[in-house]
Amino acid sequence: MRSEIDRFMAESTDTFLAPFHENLRAALSSETRLHGRAEEWDAALTTIQSTTRASQFDSDRVSVGDPNADFEEVLSMFLPWRKGPFQIGKTLVDTEWRSDWKWQRISRHIEPLEGKQVLDIGCGNGYHLFRMLGAGADLALGIDPTILFNYQFSLLQRLSQPNRAYLLPLRSEHLPQFGGFDTVFSLGVLYHRRSPIDHLRELLSFAKPGGELVLETLIVEGDQNTLLIPQDRYAKMANVWFIPSTSMLELMLRRAGFIDVKTVDVNVTSLEEQRATRWMQFQSLEDYLDPTDKTKTVEGYPAPTRAILVARKPA
Repeated sequence: MRSEIDRFMAESTDTFLAPFHENLRAALSSETRLHGRAEEWDAALTTIQSTTRASQFDSDRVSVGDPNADFEEVLSMFLPWRKGPFQIGKTLVDTEWRSDWKWQRISRHIEPLEGKQVLDIGCGNGYHLFRMLGAGADLALGIDPTILFNYQFSLLQRLSQPNRAYLLPLRSEHLPQFGGFDTVFSLGVLYHRRSPIDHLRELLSFAKPGGELVLETLIVEGDQNTLLIPQDRYAKMANVWFIPSTSMLELMLRRAGFIDVKTVDVNVTSLEEQRATRWMQFQSLEDYLDPTDKTKTVEGYPAPTRAILVARKPA
């Protein structure tokens, strides 16, 4: 994982990110914690030889590694795999989320990424970073504090041809106000934040003037005054703090300083899009819903529905 941080620092010296390296190094030094399995995972990564073999980032199944090579044993050391799918050598990693379905919904509504520099907040193992490169992005930086996801990304990069996707183990509140990204993505993060307006203001500070925001989050039906605050848990998640209507969310984005705010997609999460697999064997969406009424969570709230909104930072 350390090598990925060093790679980012070395390869982004020619970008607008270079002046922020010192701030990022300080944040990484103070915030990054070792995982209890770090030694085991580091050893596993050393068994994978780096490759220059061509990778495929522009299809639903991100493909890396020699298609004749078997990586199944080492891949099993990095369970659970939540975002994907990936074709890693001979092995199809059928992840919990069909993240390709989300990308299909997003990609038809956003500005072209060709030649752009993009930021993905809470990017997991980097599946969408690779799809952004596949869509033509020049540089794709992701952040996610979950150490396992960072190791999964390191594994994928060892099997990929050289590219400009990077992942740092940080949270958005640890980032400087870059003010230079063409497109900022926040997918499935907002409802985990205790202060949503603060998060939206962070996102605004990361984009360049005129830059685009792509926001995906849980929503409920209702008008500009509708907001669900779970009593305790929502779909068994303890860290869901608020779920607004799309109308309220559009208002919040405008209050945070964005313009040209639009809701471009609303989708009820299906049991085919999020489910347990052999690569993620814990509870998944089916276990979070009322067994007698799939339109409700086990707590009695409306079942997960997600909206995609796009907005722009004033020029």
